[in-house]
Amino acid sequence: MAKVTLSTKALAVDPLKVSQPVGASLAFMGLADCMPLEHGARGCTAFNKLFFMRHFREPIALQTTAMDHIATVLGADANIIEALATVAKRNKPEVIGLVTTGLPETQGADIAGALRAFREDYPEHAHIAVVPVNSTDTLGCLESGFALALEAIIAALTPEKHRAHPASRQVTVLASAMLTPADLEAIREWIAAFGLAPLLIPDIGDSLDGHLSEEGYSALTCGGVSRAAIARAGVSRATFVIGPSLARAADLLRKRTGVPDYRFAGLMGLDDCDAFTQTLSAVSGRPAPEFIERQRAQLQDAMVDCHFHLGNAPVALAADSDLLGSFGCFLQECGAKIVAALASAPTPRLANLPFAEVHVGDLEDFERLAAHHGARLLLANSHGDEIARRLDAPLLRIGFPLYDEIGAHAKTRVGYRGSRATLFEIANLLLRGHREIPPYRSIFWQGGAREAEQVAAPVVR
Repeated sequence: MAKVTLSTKALAVDPLKVSQPVGASLAFMGLADCMPLEHGARGCTAFNKLFFMRHFREPIALQTTAMDHIATVLGADANIIEALATVAKRNKPEVIGLVTTGLPETQGADIAGALRAFREDYPEHAHIAVVPVNSTDTLGCLESGFALALEAIIAALTPEKHRAHPASRQVTVLASAMLTPADLEAIREWIAAFGLAPLLIPDIGDSLDGHLSEEGYSALTCGGVSRAAIARAGVSRATFVIGPSLARAADLLRKRTGVPDYRFAGLMGLDDCDAFTQTLSAVSGRPAPEFIERQRAQLQDAMVDCHFHLGNAPVALAADSDLLGSFGCFLQECGAKIVAALASAPTPRLANLPFAEVHVGDLEDFERLAAHHGARLLLANSHGDEIARRLDAPLLRIGFPLYDEIGAHAKTRVGYRGSRATLFEIANLLLRGHREIPPYRSIFWQGGAREAEQVAAPVVR
């Protein structure tokens, strides 16, 4: 059990957390032919869109209801209705993700009531699914916003069916915000190796993986899981839930479909990967393929190769709780010592992490803790770069946003192979950051040498 310490500062000096609307919009980007619509001011959506574009280096489908000062005072229901009608008419999406931001949440916007009014005024758009999500900026973080959106997606798009399908080869995967598009690709291949057909909800591995489409530019999301596929989640043999933040969404899906679920805190390191592989084997009725056993042996060899560098190495981490726990447990499994763990927002999972203490705060707190404990390696998003320079310690970039490293979102961190690659990357950072201790030279020896030089020098008169 970890001791959870909350920051007592009156403000965030150097913010670590990313807002809930960003996480909610990210979840909708994993749906096919979808348009995330943020209810708020233009600046909020423009800022969020910039975050996405710098991180994924892709065109991003994102719209706004464009609240102004008049709508802020008098009410913005008309903005919602007009924006929904415009998006439905121009873009013809399968799904619209209606996401609130801090301004309408402070105002007390009734998005459910506005949605009912839209349905009454525009019956011709009844075939378009609209999924409302209340995600204020003042609470939570990217991870919790993502989880709220996934819960809303399940409630809106998954019909209630209470029967098991043990003969089905389909398995549903609820994927946490901590997973990269490359991670989802690896998970898809991992599951398929056991003869199962994965249904990823949401699937940013298909929409934000950085591929060129033959259809060219699309105003909607390009790729992702379809609305029809989500509706078939009830015929799955099992549901795999990756990330504790999705517990409520998993509970809802199990209640609506009756499909049994298996939950995993992460998929990094031997323990987590073994648990996932054994579950796949039990669900599919097949033994682990030979290539997976070889990848496991390769990870074991990598742990032997790197333990001289990671053994008892002081490491500081800053991330959302799912990612914090996944990386922290992996590093401890490899012998590293977590001297500072900082979460972006309080969650129930923090107290169960196997660390002595977890702090909730900003990057100023992170820098203070890392410096106090003499951390030799930092793990944080790209905003941690200046801290790493000031502390003269290497930085492994994880989480969101990652804007100063091309292809960061395309790195695989999960699975035996992803864990091995990550382990090598961490060991190399520690190796390059290692500073040799200069040889000790006695002051008496130096003085003797100078006296010898003076005696040998000719006297000038």
